[in-house]
Parts: sequence; structure tokens; C-alpha cells
Amino acid sequence: MPDSQDPESIRLRIRREAGGLLSRTRAGLASLGARLADTHFGDWFARRWQASRGFRITGYILAAIVGVNLLVWATVTRNLPSADSLLTYQPPLPTMVRGVNGEIVYSYARERRVQLRFVDFPKPLINAYLSAEDKTFWSHGGVDYAGLAGAVVDYVTKFGSGRRARGGSTITQQVAKNILIGNEYSITRKFKEMILARRIEAVLSKEQILELYLNEIPLGRQSFGVQAASRAYFGKDVADLTLAEDAFLAILPKAPETYGRANHAAEAITRRNWVLDQMVKNGAVSAAEAEQAKAQPLAIVPRRVEAYDPSTGYFVEEVRRRLIDKYGEKAEDGPNSIYAGGLWVRTSLDPELQKGAQDALRAGLLRYQGGREWTRPIAHIDVDMESWQAQLATLNKSISYQNWRTGLVLTRKGSQATIGFNDGQTAPLVSIPDALKAGDVVAVGPVGNAWAVRTIPTVSGGMAVVDPRSGRVLALQGGFDAGLDSFNRATQAERQPGSTIKPFVYATGLDFGMTPASEVVDGPFCVYQGAALGQKCFRNFDMRGAGGTHTMRWGLEQSRNLMTVRIANDAGMENVVKQIDRVGIGKYPPYLSFALGAGETTVLQMANAYAALANNGLQYPASTIDFVQDRNGKVIWRADSRRCDKCNMAQWDGKPMPRLVQRGKQVMDPRTAYQVVHMLEGVITRGTGVVLADLKMPLFGKTGTTTGPTNVWFAGGAQNIVGAVYIGFDQPRSLGGYVQGGTFAAPIFKQFIQSTRNRWDSRPFVAPADVHMVKIDRVSGKRVFEGLATNEPKASIIWEAFKADAEAKRSNGLEDLAKQRDALIAALRRGASRPTGQSAAPAAGPATEPDAASSIASDETVTTQ
Repeated sequence: MPDSQDPESIRLRIRREAGGLLSRTRAGLASLGARLADTHFGDWFARRWQASRGFRITGYILAAIVGVNLLVWATVTRNLPSADSLLTYQPPLPTMVRGVNGEIVYSYARERRVQLRFVDFPKPLINAYLSAEDKTFWSHGGVDYAGLAGAVVDYVTKFGSGRRARGGSTITQQVAKNILIGNEYSITRKFKEMILARRIEAVLSKEQILELYLNEIPLGRQSFGVQAASRAYFGKDVADLTLAEDAFLAILPKAPETYGRANHAAEAITRRNWVLDQMVKNGAVSAAEAEQAKAQPLAIVPRRVEAYDPSTGYFVEEVRRRLIDKYGEKAEDGPNSIYAGGLWVRTSLDPELQKGAQDALRAGLLRYQGGREWTRPIAHIDVDMESWQAQLATLNKSISYQNWRTGLVLTRKGSQATIGFNDGQTAPLVSIPDALKAGDVVAVGPVGNAWAVRTIPTVSGGMAVVDPRSGRVLALQGGFDAGLDSFNRATQAERQPGSTIKPFVYATGLDFGMTPASEVVDGPFCVYQGAALGQKCFRNFDMRGAGGTHTMRWGLEQSRNLMTVRIANDAGMENVVKQIDRVGIGKYPPYLSFALGAGETTVLQMANAYAALANNGLQYPASTIDFVQDRNGKVIWRADSRRCDKCNMAQWDGKPMPRLVQRGKQVMDPRTAYQVVHMLEGVITRGTGVVLADLKMPLFGKTGTTTGPTNVWFAGGAQNIVGAVYIGFDQPRSLGGYVQGGTFAAPIFKQFIQSTRNRWDSRPFVAPADVHMVKIDRVSGKRVFEGLATNEPKASIIWEAFKADAEAKRSNGLEDLAKQRDALIAALRRGASRPTGQSAAPAAGPATEPDAASSIASDETVTTQ
């Protein structure tokens, strides 16, 4: 290293340069003093300074004042916030979530906060706080100097004891502390309080100051402000409080975590009674009223969380995720963050349908679980007997099913065990599984004076319900219980949809010239995939490789794989995957296996795709949020962003009434959509979804069962409500060969409909323009004129939907008669030309379709899936 960079050389240079700077500063000051001394004022000041002792004392005092002010400015006031900021102060507020009926269903809050106006605070409550905290509030200018003197004495008395001095802070000072400068314990902070209090009094009225104080004061139980504390301690609003309860809330600012606990009730009563005495002294209440209030118990309710309907858990969590993506989580993320922005969110959540979806899915999962034994806990922790309650609370696991609870196994010795709950209570545990051990967190149910282990289904699933006329998501159930697991399988789990995707394959076939009566071969179908993959052969779910030739309707009703891939191949897989993409199911490569549901999608995406079918091909984006308002009520986002500038004209201008543009997107030919729905009604009547037929209402739907089976599905609904449901393991594995969409998923949807029957439209689906209803033979698909079409499952004649330019041909019309005549003439000619002595061959029959018995299985033998 060069000498010039040696550390010792650097230090010497710094000292030399610093010394030079000091010398230059001294020289400059001396020069300035010399120049001042040469002036008239300087000469006068020097003579006075020498001649007068009083002048010198005055100079010293002034210098001290300037020095003190400089010191105060540097240490106290230099970085003080502006009191003017309180004029536009926006406290952190929780986000409130409303359902479709406008009722509050949830709040996103880490603190309890409710803002009230000054006029909303009851006068007895105000008087209680003024008597306890600041009896001269209405007369002082921000600082109570008599109270401050007492606080100084208290501080000197307690100095060095480790105890905190109390008193001396007015309500205005507390506003400054709580909102502007924080709760640091120091003399400096007290000086800051006093200065800011004086400034606040110059900016805000007394009523505004008191409003800020009563809304922002921390009062324990995560409550800020008297309204939030009133709900937390008494379960009521401030307007409903008694005098005794008003006085109790007034003692909380001193020690909320002490007075709010049951084991400090005696101290709390003593302090409350002191407040009542102060109110009498100040003339706020009479002595008789105070004595009556003193006789009242504290009557504090146990600490509890807000009582929201737990069935909404998955839905409100999905809304929370979407709001965080849009506005952020904390105050630092923006003015409209969900935990501080005070948003009001109107959602599409329908509480009745949500409860029905939860109960139906739970019943299905428990039905599958059946008599299977307990296998695993909800979670496992290493138990610390000193802090197990906190450990359990930290896990944040709960369950809302029947009277079950979650608890922690504290001890296990042989056939005896003890369970602990997050409220600190313990109880004996019975019916203990062999695999259970200490540290397991389990679900339990009451049995006499003990608790027994309950089995949470290991299988899971999801369900989504949509209004097809708007795209509004009415219900989301993402598993057994949101308190156990927030992963929403209705929106976050991507699963293979199996045969529920087939209606969109058939829709593509209909768009490319086929009709519901078109005949398709249900026979072996193989494709060559290249030298590396070889030949791929498809098969039906029931492993039967061939079943004759049948109508498209029958193929969809019975969910025939071979017919589906043949339709997809004829229509072109490129066109099929485009249709699947248009309805929002997913983007897939054009391989035939995707026509059988080999891709992945979510329950919500599938439900919204079926919503497009129910709405004649018009689809809306699936939305869980209708609109969002900021804390001041201004709408800052809405799902329906259309504008109608002339809708609010003060006076009609005589021109045509304004009309909103169509919000949805036409993702399918309306005629095609109706044809598919009409065929899917047959799935319910006599197909794989026949378990719903006894509901006797206009329903359409399709079941799905993936290879394994690993997932079983049902999707469908009515004109006004459409949904989808699946069950399967989170880590996909076989559910068992006996599990099918028609036997497990469809019954879930059936229970959902039964529990919400009054909400379902009983009117039949309405065909769009250019769709003709034609009588056809159900088996052959040929048009018929004689006989009546019925809705009976085994009816030989049914109504079928055709596009106007593609009606079915008449099966017993003139064309068929001509064929019969030509065949008879040909047979007669063959007989006339036969050599003499040779027996006559039977006449050839007419060129008709094969007999139904030889080409289609009877209704009794059809295997559903």
C-alpha cells in the first residue's frame, strides 16, 4: 500500500485539516467581531456591556432563552407532525363484506374499530370519560397545568422505581399521543404532547377532538374506540349501555389489559365506582343514580370472536384474495387496503345457497368416508405443558360441524388420554384410535362428560354455484371446513373434468352439421400417433368396445366415450378445443383424449361453462364481487362497468330510450346451446344423472368419472341456478371402482337442490328463435308423425330440438313407401326369373334401421356413470 494510503497518514491528515478548519472558523469569527466593533452599534454594545451589569444579565437571559429554544427545536419540535393533518386524518378501518341481500357477512379486521360521529356518543358515556380522564376538558387550551404539576410530583416520587408515572395528560394530549407521536415513555414525548395539544386546540373544535379520542382510544381486547369496546366487553352498542357499563369503559384507558380480565374484577369495580363518584362530584349524575350503578356487577361477556356464519368461510377467503390482488393488504399498500382502508364490499354471496352447498358437500364426503377408521390428525405439535394453549391458538384450527370441536391431545397413556381446548379447558378423551398420540390436534365430539375422537374425511372436493343470467357466483364450498383448511378446491384445485366436458364436444359436432338425431357408431376407434407413440385405441367406460350405431342423444345420455371421440374426430379436434376455450374451461392441445376430459380445470370454470349452456350460449365473467366502495361510500370498482350516460337525463328528449350494451359474450350459437341442454335433460331423465329424476323439475346436467377413478363430477342445474361439484383426494389416487359421478357426485347436487328447493326455477327451458321441436323415434332418431311424444323415460316418441335447416327426415313418409314399393317390385322380378322347380326365396324387407333390440341395450341394463 502506498504511504499516502496508510491509515495513520489518513488520521493525521484528517486532524490537520480539522484543525485548519477550526482555525479558519475562529479567524472568521474574530474578523466578524472586529468588523462589528468598528460599526456604531458595535461600539455602543461594547460600551454598554462594559459599563452596565444589568445589561450583561439581560444579555445572558436572552442568550439562554435563545439557546433553550434552539435546544427545544432540535430535540422536540423539529420533526413534530402537523396538527393540520388531523383535519384529514383517516384511521385504519376494517373492510366490511356484505352478501347479496345487503347484510354484513364478514369483516377483514386485525383490530376492532367502529367510527362514530360525535352526536352518536351518549352523553352519560362522554361524562364518564371526562370525569375519569379530563374534567377541565371544556375549559383548558390543551394542557391542564394543575394536572401537569401533579404528574411531575408523581414522576419524581416514582423515579428509579421502574413504575410508570401516571396523570397529567389531557384528552387533547392523548389524541396527540395516540394518533401523531406514539406511546414512547419519556420526558421528551411529554413535551411533544404539550406542544401538539396546543396546536390541535387551535385547529380542531372540542367536539372534533373528543370524537377523535372516543374513536381511537385503545381499550383492550383488540378494540379501538368506545363502540368497538362496547361490542367486545358487553356485546351491545354504546347507545344501549347502562351507567355502570359507561363507567367501566371509562376506566379502561388506564389499564385495559388489567381491568378487562376476570381475575382483576375487584380492582375494576373499585375504579369504576371511583368514576361514578367523580361523575356525582362534577354534577353529571345524581348520588342515587351512582349508588344504583355501583350495585351492578361488571357483567363482562367472555372474550370472543365476531359471530359470523362459518359456512361463508371459503367464499369470503376467495373475496379476500381478490381484494388483496387489487388493493393490497396493509395501510402501506395504499389508501384502500383491506385491513386499513375501511372498504365496503358488496358480494354475490347468497347465504342460503352457501349453507346448502356446504351441507351437501359435507354429507357427500362423510358418505364416502363411511365406516373407514381414523387415520391421521389435523396437525401435530410438540406439546409444551406450560404453553400448550398458546400453541393450539397459534395453529388457528377450528371446525363448525355439528357440536364438534378441535383440541390438542395433551397426554396419552394406554387407553386413557386428555384433550385440551383453546379456551384452556381440559377433559378426558374416550374412543381413542390406536394411532393417536400426545401432540395430535384432532376433531372431537361430546360423549357424556368426556369427548370422543371424530373422523374428518380424508377425501375432499369442491362445489361452485353460479347465476347464469349474470355470472354472479352465489356459493363456493372448497372443502369440508374452512376452519381446518383455507385451500379452496372450488377455485384453486385443477382437476380432470372427465365426461362433464362431453357436452362441449357434442356442441362442436352440432355446429358442424350434426343433429341430436344423427347416428354415430359406438364401435372401436383407434388413431395412429406416430412412430414413437404407436396406435391409441379408445374404449368406453364400461370396457365394452362396440355397441352398434346410435343417436347423438343416446351417446350423450349414456356417456359413450367411443361415440364422443368419433364426433370430435369428425368435427375436428381443433374446433373442439376452440369451443372448450371459448366457454372458459381451459386451453388444450388438439388431441382426442382431451375430448374425454384429460385436461384440467376448476369447479368454478366448469360451473360457468354450464352457465353458458343454460343461458343460450351467452356467458358472463364469473364474479364474486358486485362492487367496492371506499370508506366515504364512493364506488371505486364494480363488476358491471357499463355506462349509460343518458339514463339520468332530467327530462326526456323525445328520442328512443337509452339501452345498455350487452355485457356478456356470446360464446356459443344459441340454437346449439339449447340443443345440448335439451339432450342433457335426457341425462337426468334416463341417463347417467337419473338419480335426480325424482325431483320432477326441469334440470339438465352431466356426470363425469375420470380414470382410476380419481375424480367424480356432476355439473348442471336449471335456468336460474347452475353448479358443479367434484370429490377426490388432494393427492389424486383411486376412489375405488364402485365410485362414479352418478352415484356420488350427482347425489351431492341432489341434496343441494332439495335443501334450497324454493330457489329453483320450475319453468321449462325456452328454445331460441330458429329452433323447431320435432317428434322423433327415440331409438332411431327418425321423424314420426303418428303417436304422441311424452316425457316418460322409456317413451318411444320424444320431442327433439332441431335447427330450422336441419330437421329430421320422416321415417314412415312417402320416401319410405317408395323404397318399400321398389323393393317389392325387385323381389317379384327375382321370383319371375328363377328357374322352374327352384323354391322361392323370401321377399327382401324394406331398407330400414336395425331393430332397436339388436342395436341398443334395454333401459334396465344401461350402466350409469
